[in-house]
Amino acid sequence: MTTVEVDRFAAAWREWHRDRESVLAEPHGWLSITGLHWLTDSPQRFDGVPGQWHEEDGAAVVTVSPGEELAVAGTERFELVNSGPGHLIDAGERKIEVARRGGYVVRVHDPASPARAAFRGVPAYEPDPAWVVEGVFEPFDEPRPVTVGAVVEGLSHVYTSPGVLRFEHDGATHRLTAFNGKGGNGFSVLFTDGTSGVTTYAANRSLAVAAPDEQGRVVLDFNRAVNLPCAFIQFATCPLPPPGNHLPFEVTAGEKILYSS
Repeated sequence: MTTVEVDRFAAAWREWHRDRESVLAEPHGWLSITGLHWLTDSPQRFDGVPGQWHEEDGAAVVTVSPGEELAVAGTERFELVNSGPGHLIDAGERKIEVARRGGYVVRVHDPASPARAAFRGVPAYEPDPAWVVEGVFEPFDEPRPVTVGAVVEGLSHVYTSPGVLRFEHDGATHRLTAFNGKGGNGFSVLFTDGTSGVTTYAANRSLAVAAPDEQGRVVLDFNRAVNLPCAFIQFATCPLPPPGNHLPFEVTAGEKILYSS
C-alpha cells in the first residue's frame, strides 16, 4: 500500500471504530444492562423489574398489575428463538429485555447504569493493513447445527454453521468455523488467539465477514475484531468459540481488554 492508501485505510477504520463505540454507548445498549434474572415455572417478581414473570410451554409470560410501568396490557406471552435476539419492552426511561438462552431471562436496560456512565471507549490495536487477510469459504454439504459453551457455567448455545473460512498465515493453513451473520448476511466468526487473556478478552472475540464473491473468496479484516458484551458487563450470556476456533498465533489487531493498556 502507498502512504495515501494506508492513511485512507486508517481513517476508514477510525470512523468504523467511532461508530462501534457510539452503538455501545446508546441509552439502551449493552452497557445499560443492570440486572439479569432467570425465569422458572413459578410466577415471581424481581427487584426493579415491573410485572410478575414465569416460563410456560416454551414461552416467557408476564402479568402486569395496574399502575406498573411496563408497556404490557394484562398478561402477555413471548415465544422467542433460542440464542436469538431479545425483545425489548418499554418501562419508562428503562427497557426490559426478554431473551431465550436455553431458558428465558429478563434483563434491565437502564440509561443511568454504572457501566454506561463509566464508559470511555474501547481500547484497540492501531489499524494495520497487514491484518486484512484473504481467505476462501468452504461450505458444508448442508448447514450444520453447532453447539458451543457460554460464559455462564452450564449454559450452551446452538448456532447454524454453513461452513468454514480457510486462510493462510505465516505459511500455515488455518480454518475457522463460521456462523451465519446478522440478518443472514455474510458470516460471524468467534475465535481466540495468542493474545486472548493477555491483551485481549480471554473468552472470545467476534469478527464479521462479508459474503463470499462468486469464486468463494472472503476477506477477514482482523482490525475489526470486537469484544462481545461479556467483556463489558456481568449480565451477558455470550457464546464461546466452537472447538477448533483458536488461532495458534497472536492476532495483534482489533479490540483489546476494556481499559487495558
